[in-house]
Amino acid sequence: MKVGIVVPHIFMQKAILPEVIFSPGTLAIDLVEGLPAQGIEPILFTPGPVDTTVTSQTTDLSYFEAELAARDDNYLELLKKHPLAFISLSRQVQSELIAQAFEMANNGELDAVHIYANEEDIALPFSRLCAKPVVFTHHDPFNFSANYRSIFPKYKDANWLSISMAQRKGMPKDTNWVGNIYHGIAEDLFTPNYQPNSDYVAYLGRVIEAKGVHLAIAAVKLYNQTAKRPLKLKIAGKHYSGAKDSYWQRLIAPQIDGSEIEYLGYLKTTAEKQNFLGNAASLIIPSVFEEPFGMVMIEALACATPVIGLKSGAISEVLANPKTGITVSNSPQVASDLAKALGTLSSLDRKQCRREFEKRFTLKRMCREHAEVYKQLQNN
Repeated sequence: MKVGIVVPHIFMQKAILPEVIFSPGTLAIDLVEGLPAQGIEPILFTPGPVDTTVTSQTTDLSYFEAELAARDDNYLELLKKHPLAFISLSRQVQSELIAQAFEMANNGELDAVHIYANEEDIALPFSRLCAKPVVFTHHDPFNFSANYRSIFPKYKDANWLSISMAQRKGMPKDTNWVGNIYHGIAEDLFTPNYQPNSDYVAYLGRVIEAKGVHLAIAAVKLYNQTAKRPLKLKIAGKHYSGAKDSYWQRLIAPQIDGSEIEYLGYLKTTAEKQNFLGNAASLIIPSVFEEPFGMVMIEALACATPVIGLKSGAISEVLANPKTGITVSNSPQVASDLAKALGTLSSLDRKQCRREFEKRFTLKRMCREHAEVYKQLQNN
């Protein structure tokens, strides 16, 4: 069975991927690499070339790159300076890539098409013209932005995959769900650390208001006021300091003292993540928006590191085992509740964290479940 895995996001090219936080891209590459072992022949569709051993298809970026050259910019600089121009040019490329996949399906070169990224609002109206089954995965909450809310419910009868049961709440109750598939990572990507340094709490991800980094800072400071053994908060990730996002300058940068609150920057390599997550007393994920999944949580569990977070979206779903994490409600006293949770870390079991990862969040399981959905669609 041949399946086209379409990831039309403009970040999906090896010249950009290492410089950005884009989990769907890494997941897509891991998925196509694991599908052949499940009896699926994947063809990966991306705007530019990526590092993969499977057959891949790209589209024409020459006009986009000519515009960049004329402006003396690269992709990321254009996104910062002129986001509307970046989005407009990107959508042209994305539309062409999706059309290419549908054309191949209609010509009998593909048995199914999987639109696997956040540009599926482009593909939805045209998926009904595709002669082969089309399935959609979305990586944000379905009602996260106006362009999602305005079109997804119109196509509730399409074939939808959710990445958590919590994510489904953003769609109508009678949406045609063909599966719920949790993300996964390779079992040998991270090594469990059962005896870490444990003198700090780790935050890993984008430093934006929706991720609640300011709550992590407040929680650690409250905890340290009475703790016999104070904890540091180490923040790793990207912040966005442009004029439209003052979150970093207002609420985060003034709190960084290099001692109690430390900023490490963006961690690019797996080895850096391994050291950071594996040696932490816990990961903290205080998201104030409805997390559709939360990849960093399963990375932490793979390192045998427990998690503290808010009951936002899928966080409680991922941390269903009470020995792997503690979640608190997003209430007016949320920082205090997080601080109290930090005081109960000894009740969590690092070995259980790793076992939970191996049971629920491996790449092999993720690939197997995708293959089952593709075969089911082919047989319907």
